[in-house]
Amino acid sequence: MAYWMNLGQILKVNAKKFPNTIALKDHSRRFTYPEVNQRVNRLAHSLLSLGLAKGDKVAVLMENSIEIVEIYLATAKTGLVIVPINFRLVGGEVEYIVSNSDAKAFIVHDEFAKTVDGIRPKLKQITPDRYVIVGEPRDGYRPYEEFIAGSSEDEPGAIVKPEDAWILIYTSGTTGKPKGVVRSHESHIAFYLINAIDFGFDEHDVCMNVMPLCHINATFFTFIFIYIGGSVHVHPAQSFRPEEILDIIEREKITFISLIPTHYNLILDASEDEKTRDVSSIRKLLCSSAPVRKNMKLAIMEFFPGVELYEGYGSTEAGIVTVLKPEDQMRKLGSIGYESLGTDFVKILDEDGREVGLGEVGELYSRGPMLFDEYYKLPEKTAASFRGGWFSAGDMARSDEDGFYQIVDRKDNMIITGGENVHPSEVEEAIGTFPDVFDVAVIGLPDEKWGERVAAVVIPREDAELDEQTIIERCKEKVAGYKRPKEVIFIKPDEMPRTATGKILHRKLREAYGK
Repeated sequence: MAYWMNLGQILKVNAKKFPNTIALKDHSRRFTYPEVNQRVNRLAHSLLSLGLAKGDKVAVLMENSIEIVEIYLATAKTGLVIVPINFRLVGGEVEYIVSNSDAKAFIVHDEFAKTVDGIRPKLKQITPDRYVIVGEPRDGYRPYEEFIAGSSEDEPGAIVKPEDAWILIYTSGTTGKPKGVVRSHESHIAFYLINAIDFGFDEHDVCMNVMPLCHINATFFTFIFIYIGGSVHVHPAQSFRPEEILDIIEREKITFISLIPTHYNLILDASEDEKTRDVSSIRKLLCSSAPVRKNMKLAIMEFFPGVELYEGYGSTEAGIVTVLKPEDQMRKLGSIGYESLGTDFVKILDEDGREVGLGEVGELYSRGPMLFDEYYKLPEKTAASFRGGWFSAGDMARSDEDGFYQIVDRKDNMIITGGENVHPSEVEEAIGTFPDVFDVAVIGLPDEKWGERVAAVVIPREDAELDEQTIIERCKEKVAGYKRPKEVIFIKPDEMPRTATGKILHRKLREAYGK
């Protein structure tokens, strides 16, 4: 079997190969490859000193930072499995993921410590000495820098195989409960090597990471540059101010950024003074999570002269499936491109598993080396998502005569708002518990800023006194902020479109209220 170095192993090599290259930096710190490798080794030994062993899970609730990058790298070196948690989640949502993942240690940014304190009594599997905090010290937590300070800088020496699990990342499930997606080192190695070729990246690139490092997008398009010996500027995901982003591009000579349409809208809406920054260093841009309209594409390419604009389609489970490349941006508007290098084709199948004809709509399946291993502790759901080794994220698509694909609808009605996935059934469950609500359907409606906004279509109970703000306020204790409805539409019972069996037709609601 071929031996492929994982990210932790390649870091050791790059520390020798690129001794003077800045590997990681933020607004105030800069670390060369040797310095990052030393810090990561100390963290690796510190984690092992807690009694953790290969395969044990380390939960992480953190903003983008150099420290979370170090945790990813340290788990790669030791065979531990990182469980990155979306920092926008509320206490009960965080508790479910930590408990379901069987995490045995928890590393937390100080700004989220209050959330963790509220659920600690329920996290029986994590002993008190296995809580670490990044930032301001806090009772009951080991300060991160003190935690790693006295440990060895030698390589930890763990035997980590390419097929071993590295990341357990949670995504919304069909029941509304998050599903743990188990991803191996091998699947990420494949991504780094394939996309370095497909996008034309090299060790001279300087990436600015803005996407949350609790998302798969960031674990792909941040660590690819660590793998090939480039530089990464880490920026907080919650702090996207166009003037600051443009300043960093100019100052740090950024060559690549992965953003969502919302980010591009904010940059394009910046003041004329802010738009005077020198952004000529940008070579390539990626847009994902939502389609990009023609006028936005033209504006992006005008603002970043000479840039190569890419769009990517994929999922947490499948990695990058298709890529729409710069030369096809205008002639294939609305397309998600064609198979990325290394993807073993794409199939569009009907409900019986037969391939549909050209231009016909079916469910999109893919196969390739970037695929995940399984849904954690959910063998039946894992099996249900595959057809003979081909995986589907539940998206409906069609193909054209040139081999390009277009997403028609999301089979499970997933809403993507500001790059975050929202499953309607989860929000429907939260709103449906309110005594004055008879029935509810949650849909995504087009939104200029967020791509889609969450909207709740509510049938109030007879004589109930409900208004939009009441519904939104009641959701605050139930779901994270990005999942809460931005709009509430009240209708009568006979106005809710349903199938003959009584199921709500979300598609009809989107058609009715999305114009």
